[in-house]
Amino acid sequence: MLELIAHNLRSRENVGSLFRTCDSLGVAKLWLTGYTPAPPDNKISKVALGAEQSVPFETATDVQSVIEKLKGQGYAVYALELTAKTVELSDFNPPSKLALVLGTETTGVAPSVLDQCEGAIQITQRGKKESLNVAVAAGIAAWAILAKG
Repeated sequence: MLELIAHNLRSRENVGSLFRTCDSLGVAKLWLTGYTPAPPDNKISKVALGAEQSVPFETATDVQSVIEKLKGQGYAVYALELTAKTVELSDFNPPSKLALVLGTETTGVAPSVLDQCEGAIQITQRGKKESLNVAVAAGIAAWAILAKG
């Protein structure tokens, strides 16, 4: 079972894309934390194409409390982020209950949030930018994780 935690995303279009990805891949729940926008919202709906109606989601200001709640329910919590101890996505063996934290479009997952995670997962980059759009990265990671489960 996979849940995504979208923390402090600015872009409504990225949130709409996450809803479509969650619907398409069967992600169990989408958490919208911090200042991440949530439905009802016209820009989210335009990109989500109705997926915001079919994907379970919940909003919360405090991401730390969401992480603690999920850990209490038996979830392992990982960040999708580049760190010194990152595991390559292709080498990652997902637990049966996983929550994946997605960070801001510009600075990624905050160190205070990383400290609550059990680890971090990265997607190998071959280009010069060393980053992907957050919704694209989430889609790649979710597909790979769910394909292994």
